[in-house]
Amino acid sequence: IYPVVGALYEADSTCTFTIWAPLKNSVEILLAEKSIAHSLKKDERGYWSVKLENIKPGTKYFYRIDDNEKKLPDPASRHQPEGVHGPSAVTDRSFAWTDHQWKGIPLGKMVIYELHVGTFTKEGTFAGVISKLDYLRNLGVNAIEIMPVAQFPGDRNWGYDGVFPFAVQDSYGGASGLKQLVNEAHKHGIAVILDVVYNHLGP
Repeated sequence: IYPVVGALYEADSTCTFTIWAPLKNSVEILLAEKSIAHSLKKDERGYWSVKLENIKPGTKYFYRIDDNEKKLPDPASRHQPEGVHGPSAVTDRSFAWTDHQWKGIPLGKMVIYELHVGTFTKEGTFAGVISKLDYLRNLGVNAIEIMPVAQFPGDRNWGYDGVFPFAVQDSYGGASGLKQLVNEAHKHGIAVILDVVYNHLGP
């Protein structure tokens, strides 16, 4: 019904950038590394978009609204490598899932361990959690509930800011790190529950 907002990267190295700004008169995207501006086209519902070629995962970008000199990150960003005030970055949605045999665990049989990624291990990352999956399984845990991982200011936070609901905290390992955690947890027979569900694993 509605277009996918944010940066939608495709395997042919094209990327469609879409933002909803119904009350604005112009929107431009600035590719940070090339210092090039591209104008977006507005549809009847207030969605602005442009499809660009030769875009690579990791390409950083800002938006400029109504010719204002202030550069703004994408509110539907999926990666904020330089924090909440820095540029957004294009992500590759592809991932080699190997948990195809995973069938899930009935809610009534779950033994849930709630954890904070930033403090659960010395590393404070998704990779750190992966290193403790055997430990959790030996405790009798078969489900981990991860406290919010949406991008927030700094490296440690409770995660309830709600600033970038589609971006996974960069210092934790980003979206690819979260996907790897889910993949490995399922191999260990452990379900993964996100405390606040946004769109971290989807497009």
